[in-house]
Amino acid sequence: MNIFLPSKFNFQNLRFISFCFCLFLFTNSFSQKAVPELWGIRVHDDAHALKQETVDQLERELKAYEDSTSNQIAILIVQSLDGDVLEEYSLRVAEKWKLGTKNKDNGVLLLVAVDDHKMRIEVGQGLEGVLTDAQSSRIIRNEIAPEFRRGDYDAGVKAGINGIVKAVASEYQTDGQESESSIDGTWIVVGILMGVFFIALLVFAFVKEFRSTGGVSSKTSRRRSSSAIGSSSSSGWSSSSSSGSSFTGGGGSFGGGGSSGGW
Repeated sequence: MNIFLPSKFNFQNLRFISFCFCLFLFTNSFSQKAVPELWGIRVHDDAHALKQETVDQLERELKAYEDSTSNQIAILIVQSLDGDVLEEYSLRVAEKWKLGTKNKDNGVLLLVAVDDHKMRIEVGQGLEGVLTDAQSSRIIRNEIAPEFRRGDYDAGVKAGINGIVKAVASEYQTDGQESESSIDGTWIVVGILMGVFFIALLVFAFVKEFRSTGGVSSKTSRRRSSSAIGSSSSSGWSSSSSSGSSFTGGGGSFGGGGSSGGW
């Protein structure tokens, strides 16, 4: 019986392929774009896309915002991603800078790559419930991108930060978008009306049956009255319950929440 054995040539090929693969992994790890140091500032305009007065204004406003809410927002504008993946680079920046406090994870990063025409809002885990992926996408699409397409990076970044702040405060809305509070209020009203309608049907059915029989025994009457009262109080309870210094990262963590876009 002939048994196939790899030849010496095949073993050499295997070693060569393994060497090339390891070399690829090694060089690829060093091709990642470097993450800048935080340097105690919130606005990093490495691409010099913003006016200096805009940088100064944003720095003051973001500091005041952090002082009043403890939420940390930082901005990084780079000329290019240098071939790196937007989402991976953004997450590395946010994790290195440790935006947000450790116990709240309330940090946000706005990253813009000018030459690549890409941007991303990276959201800390503690703010993902209010600054959702959908909200981040709307801010990029409706607030930042239109200004960037006009070449006005100052207006775009300001509008983006304003949108982020409003979204965190549950105040951000776009045209044709209902606020969550108005939607919740509508469902509460609908629930109350349905409860009232259901009770009215029960009362009407009870009265109609009582009249058609010409009276019932006291025992049956008490039992039916008790049943009707129980249904009424249950529906009423249900309706009422429905109504019823130098900047440093604070150690916040990120889980990949946010959204990416372009212009």
